Amino acid sequence: MFHPYHPVQEQVLVEGEAVGYQLTQTSSMADCLHLLSLQQWDLLLLPTCLVDGTEAADLMKLVQPRYQGAIVVLSELQHAAQVTRALQQGATDYLLIPFGHMHLGQLVQRLVQPQQKKLPIVAESHQSKQMFQLAQRVAQTDASVLINGESGTGKEVLARFIHESSPRSAGPFVAINCAAIPETMIESILFGHTKGAFTGATSAQPGKLEVANGGTLLLDEIGELPLTLQTKLLRVLQEREVERLGSHQKIKLDIRVLAATNRDLEQAVAEGRFRADLYYRLNVFPLHCATLKERKDDIVPLASYLMMRYMPNAQTTIEFTPEAQDALRHYDWPGNVRELENVIQRALVMSRGCLIRAEDLMLPTQLANKESALSPSPETCSALVSPRKPSERLSKPSLQKSRKLAEFDTIIETLRRFNGHRSKTAEELGVSTRALRYKIQTMREQGLDIDQILTGQNSDFTVANTNYS
Repeated sequence: MFHPYHPVQEQVLVEGEAVGYQLTQTSSMADCLHLLSLQQWDLLLLPTCLVDGTEAADLMKLVQPRYQGAIVVLSELQHAAQVTRALQQGATDYLLIPFGHMHLGQLVQRLVQPQQKKLPIVAESHQSKQMFQLAQRVAQTDASVLINGESGTGKEVLARFIHESSPRSAGPFVAINCAAIPETMIESILFGHTKGAFTGATSAQPGKLEVANGGTLLLDEIGELPLTLQTKLLRVLQEREVERLGSHQKIKLDIRVLAATNRDLEQAVAEGRFRADLYYRLNVFPLHCATLKERKDDIVPLASYLMMRYMPNAQTTIEFTPEAQDALRHYDWPGNVRELENVIQRALVMSRGCLIRAEDLMLPTQLANKESALSPSPETCSALVSPRKPSERLSKPSLQKSRKLAEFDTIIETLRRFNGHRSKTAEELGVSTRALRYKIQTMREQGLDIDQILTGQNSDFTVANTNYS
């Protein structure tokens, strides 16, 4: 049966997320083509074979002029050859029969939702605008692109942008991380294998090169690819055909290859760790992802996007204070966008009310400054020493202590703003009055006299013997 797919109604729980879909079934090819002409569909499920013996690959030739979305072949285990031919014709994936709503929901989540929720491109800095302009131009060609940049700079985001801006955007985008796959498995995953090709190969499987047919293949961390596989990959790229492990049948490829690395491949070539001919094959058009430190103008817009992405309960009113924005701009971001993502998620946990303050970011430099405030100067050391063991005095401040200090600081500053009014302070901090009283009592137990601090009699509350455990 034909299965055009359109997400609207039925609710299926997939990994904690409700995925709505409506499945429309047709019993003939004519009905399927008619439905495809009536409206836009998100996913098309085709059988491996019809009763009259017509294969999915032949059916795809009929539907492709009318439909540009993802096509999935429904197959039984013994129909591996028909599935392979459908994948060569441009099918996105296959689904084994029998399957349930959970399997279909997972397929939708993997194939349809990424298309519906494309990541917006944040490019405010001159470097980013120039890079995406170049990427848009090269996307119109089939030239191989080598993307270089430090970890966390967004190399895969750039690769997806090239794919989505290219004439191949309707085809699959397949990414493989060469560093994350064991060396013994990467050949099978890249090139595929036949049944019985090696111990454990109980069925034939297409490789990533086959799955990417008609679309784009990203070889992430290409510098980690073993030399033996570099030779085989070069041959595949030159001949535009691949052989599965255990087979001598050649499968024609129509793919666009992108590669990404955080290594200096020229240096790797000079040291004999990377093939020069493969390097020149991949490096037709080089693109460089600048570090976040080099594109300061992107930091706050990126942070705002990430904040909206991870916002709890779909809030829309939370924003950064000017001090928080300044802290974001002046931090060096050694972990680049990946570190920024972690910081924003942490800030959303630490924030109160509708503002993210500088202390909510808990940047390493802020923590270092807070911790240094706990360390007495040599001149006042004798006056601040408490009767503790030497091991206690020399222990390093922990992250838990720094968080507690930041929390106490925020409570005192808010109390000052409201002239010590407990109810207004609790409301501003987003906690109950009872919870605020408990925190104030905890501060008193740690040696902080709140009343003296608020009246100005003791403005320095970060005494050296305070225990923030």
